[in-house]
Amino acid sequence: MAGTITALKAQKNSRDRVNVYLDGEFAFGLALIHALWLRVGQTLTDQEIESLKASDTLEKARQRAVEFIAYRPRSEQEVRRRLQRAGAAEDVIDEIVVSLRAAALLDDASFSRSWVDSRMRNGPRSRRMLAWELRHKGVDPATIDAALETVSDAEAAYQAALRRWPRVADAQPDWQRRRKLSAYLARNGFGYDTIEEAIDRVEREMAAGRETDQEPPPESF
Repeated sequence: MAGTITALKAQKNSRDRVNVYLDGEFAFGLALIHALWLRVGQTLTDQEIESLKASDTLEKARQRAVEFIAYRPRSEQEVRRRLQRAGAAEDVIDEIVVSLRAAALLDDASFSRSWVDSRMRNGPRSRRMLAWELRHKGVDPATIDAALETVSDAEAAYQAALRRWPRVADAQPDWQRRRKLSAYLARNGFGYDTIEEAIDRVEREMAAGRETDQEPPPESF
């Protein structure tokens, strides 16, 4: 495999990669960052070629991980699973995970807090369901507990019921509306007592709002 570099050509479909030709024949592709020190006329030994290929394998896996994270925050275990499915060796995965941690691109504590905050903003659910979701993503129990420290099931259920109210407000009779709200909250992991308290609170507030709307304006003199 050893030989002399006779050409270095940018790949047509990937300008950040270079095709390396040895003795007039295509030998291997390489990330541009690892090809910068190469030059035409340079002789590569078998050991140097293997080292370049190993660096390229690592770089391709790292880029795949970065692109995966760029789409949305990921847990460490999600990144590991994605690289495993892509066929990366365990030592390569370990090295990438360490480098991503060092660059603050991979942090399960930060990921878990962001996950919980997003859920509470967009679709409140119970602590139990949030914990299940994070466990499914490979987050360890201590990190999950820390992320859920400020989450209140009572407040989350109330917020969920309040957000759902416009979709069930016109349901008649009243028990039908409660049943729909109860089913929705149960699907989001809340227990019976928490559900009942949340619905009672929302119904009281909505009834009070309707009474206020119906009050005649004060007389003017």
